[in-house]
Amino acid sequence: MKQISVILSLAIAVFSFTAVNAQSTKNKTAVADSVIYQCPMKCEGDKTYDKAGKCPKCNMNLKAVPKPVDTIYQCPMKCEGDKTYNKAGKCPKCNMNLTKVKAKNSTDNHKGHDHN
Repeated sequence: MKQISVILSLAIAVFSFTAVNAQSTKNKTAVADSVIYQCPMKCEGDKTYDKAGKCPKCNMNLKAVPKPVDTIYQCPMKCEGDKTYNKAGKCPKCNMNLTKVKAKNSTDNHKGHDHN
C-alpha cells in the first residue's frame, strides 16, 4: 500500500511539472511572436530586429518593443476569450470565420488629438 501511494505521488508530481513546463513554453512563444527589438538610441532610425542582441552602430543592447499590428482577427463568438490572430481564417473551436478587430497596439490610436 505504501508503494502505491509513493508511485501515485511521483506520477502526480511528474504530471504537474510537465503541465507547468508546457504552459511556460507556450507563453514564451506568444511573447516572442509579439515583440521586435530596436536600438534605444534610434541610431539606425526605425530599423528593427527579430532577435535580441547589440546594435551594430553603438553596441547598446537592443530593446524589446511591441510589434506593430495593423489588422488582427478574432472569433465573433469569443470562444477563446480575447485571443487574436494575425491573419484571417476559421476559429479552431467553433469553425466560424474570424472577423477583423481594431488592434490594441496600433500606431494610429492617438491621431487627431493631443495630450496637453
